[in-house]
Amino acid sequence: MTSLLPSPNRTRHPSADGSADDLQTLLRHRRPLVAVAVLGGAGSALATLVVCLAIGVVGWFLSDAGAHGTPTDALRVGALGWLVGHGSGVTVSGTPVTVVPLGLTLAFAWTIWRAGLRVGDSVSGHGPDADALSDGERDLTVPVTVGLFTVAYAVVALLVARLAGSAATAPSSAGVFAWSVGLCVVVGGTAIAIGAGRAALWVTLLPPVVRHTAATLRTILVGWLAVSAVMFVLALVTDFGTAVNVMSQLHLNAGAVTLYTLLSLLALPNATVLSSAYLLGPGFTVGVGTVVSPTAVTLGPLPMFPLFAALPDSGAHPFWTPFVVALAPIVAVVAVVRVQRRRPTLRWDHGALRGGCAGVVAGVVVGLLSGLAGGALGPGRMSDVGPYAGQVLAHAIASFGVAGVLAGLAMTWWQRRTLGAEAGTADAAEAAGPAGDTAGQ
Repeated sequence: MTSLLPSPNRTRHPSADGSADDLQTLLRHRRPLVAVAVLGGAGSALATLVVCLAIGVVGWFLSDAGAHGTPTDALRVGALGWLVGHGSGVTVSGTPVTVVPLGLTLAFAWTIWRAGLRVGDSVSGHGPDADALSDGERDLTVPVTVGLFTVAYAVVALLVARLAGSAATAPSSAGVFAWSVGLCVVVGGTAIAIGAGRAALWVTLLPPVVRHTAATLRTILVGWLAVSAVMFVLALVTDFGTAVNVMSQLHLNAGAVTLYTLLSLLALPNATVLSSAYLLGPGFTVGVGTVVSPTAVTLGPLPMFPLFAALPDSGAHPFWTPFVVALAPIVAVVAVVRVQRRRPTLRWDHGALRGGCAGVVAGVVVGLLSGLAGGALGPGRMSDVGPYAGQVLAHAIASFGVAGVLAGLAMTWWQRRTLGAEAGTADAAEAAGPAGDTAGQ
């Protein structure tokens, strides 16, 4: 980002004053774009792949000291696990398993993010400088870099699917491609834009109300996912004895227990999304013909998996469970209040837009996450596990959106009464647009 700032080094030869540091800095920000982007994309894919391959080999030894199978089989299992984290699905003994372990996907996303920041920093000196960018000069540095980064990552993913897959396992190459492109464009693209300094410049061009809405959206999502995770952990701790009993009935050795624990950790984000669906009202299913919601719980036989201990018992529900649906509006109200206290406004439309738009978009994001968290987990009844994504989407938009609008209007009314001229000054800067907002900063 600093490479975009106007400086004397932009107008003269970097070594004119004999400064080796200036030359080194300039070269670091002007590395070959194509090479950096391709190596960044391929490297981020290979880095996580190597880890998964190593876990596959270690797991092979931990399970039975390598008595069954070969190292090649262990490597193939590790590669299939890497593919499953990219949405490939896999067939096990003729049964499709399509649930994506979101914990593994988050690890991939974090790796892509770190690689994207480094790639963005390396190419930040390409294209026009900050003054030219602010004048509207065309800059394709970020789009080209993101495209090359994505292509390199996707090529590695498709090669792994080709080499590790078989007629028996049948990983979906289309799923791997779609998830790889999505991760690289959304996560990697954002990181590259930030690392290249373009994101900071683009943000200054946005109206303040858009930036404040984005801040509210971030606060709602972080708060809601935190609440959902805490509620899941509380449910699991409440019936932790059942989880321990499940592990004991599996009669696993120490190595297998370690692998099972790792698998459970990878499923924690999925469990958080299921908890979110429960708290919003529609709930989720853990098998065909089952339902888990605040007002009804119907379960059947379940696999021996420790995290299922957090599920409520079938039958009559406690009197208080229907009231958990109030948590979503509360989270939205708290988020809107927190953001609007830091960024006050006297304009009714801005108050409503901040809370309402942030709430609606947050509902859409939660609905999309619900759609990604489910799938087939086994044969028969377990072919349908996950939230009722469509209903969750509708409930989330209504809960966050309505609460956000009302909270935004209420905070605007309160600030008009209590802050007066002080809030009016801030609101005038907001109404002035990006230029006024930048000057105020």
